[in-house]
Amino acid sequence: MNYLHLDHGFTPFGKSIDFETFTFSGGEPHIKIKETVKGAITITQRITSFNDLGFILLATDALRRMNVKEINLFIPYFPAARQDRVMVSGESLSVKVYADIINSQHYEKVTVFDPHSEVTPALLNNVEVINNHEFVKRCLKTIKEEIVLISPDGGALKKIYKLSSYLGGIEVIECSKKRDVKTGQLSGFTVYADDLNQKTAVVVDDICDGGGTFLGLGKALQEKNSGDLHLIVSHGIFNKGFEELENIYKTIFTTNSFRDVESKQVVQIKF
Repeated sequence: MNYLHLDHGFTPFGKSIDFETFTFSGGEPHIKIKETVKGAITITQRITSFNDLGFILLATDALRRMNVKEINLFIPYFPAARQDRVMVSGESLSVKVYADIINSQHYEKVTVFDPHSEVTPALLNNVEVINNHEFVKRCLKTIKEEIVLISPDGGALKKIYKLSSYLGGIEVIECSKKRDVKTGQLSGFTVYADDLNQKTAVVVDDICDGGGTFLGLGKALQEKNSGDLHLIVSHGIFNKGFEELENIYKTIFTTNSFRDVESKQVVQIKF
């Protein structure tokens, strides 16, 4: 298998074939593949902007013109996976826009890691989903205490009970939150347990963006007499940094699916 790692900082598999990219003065991205490709190839990319998707499309076109027949795509963080339903009139169904663009390229296989919901794999053709089970298991090996798994909201319940079963039946504590669908503002958190009795609580979710969910949830767990708190998120965006999260969570675990992070309390497991 050949590999084309479009992000030089993200090389999850073997050595990348040689290529160069640049952007014309008019703003148009460009790619030039500099060596012959024989056999199948996998394109890898961390998509953090529409421009990153654009480079995937350009690379795919270049490979097709080189007569490469089998092209796979590895994009661990699927963009707009959270925009998987139209909440108010006037919004786009963004996840479908991305999926339609990717489907138009007719990849042999598209691999994604821990998508936000079942909508993403339902929309993608030839999709392979990597769940978070082994990632979470690896994180938990560093936590020696007896733990409970925390489901941050109703949307995570199905996934976290599957995870609990995989891990041998670890106790799950269900939680919920209130969000204004028009503004996105959070207004309250509920922990469905009377007393956590100082048990170590591990919050598991797919994405940490600004961190508001995990800050509010962490405080609610502390009010229910939790012990140490740990946070495991598959995709770490962390657009507001780590300072407030680190005041609540003893350890934050994530992958490099979206970006590389450096923080004393963040453990990043790389692909």
